[in-house]
Amino acid sequence: MIRIDNYDFKDKRALIRVDFNVPLNEKGEVTDATRIEAAMPTIHKVLDGGGSVVLMSHLGRPKGEPNEKFSLKHIISTLKDKLGKEVEFASDCIGDEAKKQSANLRPGQVLLLENLRFHNEETEGDEFFAGQLAEHGDCFVNDAFGTAHRAHASTTVVAKFFPTDKMFGLLLQNEIENMDHALYSENKPVLAIIGGAKISTKITVVENLLDKVDDIIIGGGMAFTMAKAKGGKIGDSLYEEEFLQTAKDLYDRAAEKNVNIHIPADTLIADEFRNDASTDVCPTTEIPDGWMGLDIGPKTIETFDELIQRAKVVLWNGPMGVFEMENFAKGTIQVAKSLAKTTKNGAFTLVGGGDSVAAINKFGLSDQVSYVSTGGGAMLEYLEGKTLPGIAAIKD
Repeated sequence: MIRIDNYDFKDKRALIRVDFNVPLNEKGEVTDATRIEAAMPTIHKVLDGGGSVVLMSHLGRPKGEPNEKFSLKHIISTLKDKLGKEVEFASDCIGDEAKKQSANLRPGQVLLLENLRFHNEETEGDEFFAGQLAEHGDCFVNDAFGTAHRAHASTTVVAKFFPTDKMFGLLLQNEIENMDHALYSENKPVLAIIGGAKISTKITVVENLLDKVDDIIIGGGMAFTMAKAKGGKIGDSLYEEEFLQTAKDLYDRAAEKNVNIHIPADTLIADEFRNDASTDVCPTTEIPDGWMGLDIGPKTIETFDELIQRAKVVLWNGPMGVFEMENFAKGTIQVAKSLAKTTKNGAFTLVGGGDSVAAINKFGLSDQVSYVSTGGGAMLEYLEGKTLPGIAAIKD
């Protein structure tokens, strides 16, 4: 497999699949440029190596037809800003006009193609469409980890047209290396912190992690399904009836593999699902009727901190409570702070998944952990042990 570090880009057009699916406000301005910034090292690598760059991405869900709201032209000024140079724009990602623009690129120039999802063929993984995209480049670089789990034309199928000239971008390469570092580390103990509302969305992740970690913390709404499976009283807390047996089996499988599953000992409860609800703290398995758990309690915060400080590798995916509400954000904040502290003391810490990343950014701690992953769904599927089509297409 070719590595981007060893590839000669001189006088070559690099067709780069980036993830510029960024949030826009009502005026069409970029409100969070993290994903654009993340692509800069790869773009500069090509330009510094004497090549030109053709960027392709999707934005939003335009349902297979042009839609002004989802045009990538909205991101041009931010892209120019971050890149520090002019960016040309093609009003379509395929067709004679776009092809002419990419064919005329000179070394050092950058062309951004219009939203790939203005064509249904993109999400359908259409081979002819992928071939049209391939005409824009002499080599293909996949740097979009956020879409690596999709077998789309631009993420997977296009790689077929570059049998000897395809590679990961620096961001995607980094994602894989950091994730593998967390999943296959020789340093013990390894701790996974899995949170979020529903156990159904994370069950295969937890099952796959049983072979790779020493301890698993389960927080958020998921914890109440685990607590109820053990016969606990959880009041009106969120849980999934149909996953109670799965939760019981999980405890059994973890015990067989000598993995400790930790759920919150105490919980911050509320009488309503709103920020200014009345609150109390009680054991997680003794929540009264009419009350619901919305965050981990003070004892649990201490226990989880001890586990995090003891670990040599920590993987965090999912919040501990309803962190969007200020009064129920403390557990998630404290986990983020604990991660920062253990990182400072030499542990390797990986944070991923939309809500965990949002939390770590919100609390200003993203530069105090070892690595923050950019791919939510892709990271989950990687943690589940699945082969991601966007990664397999480069490795093949």
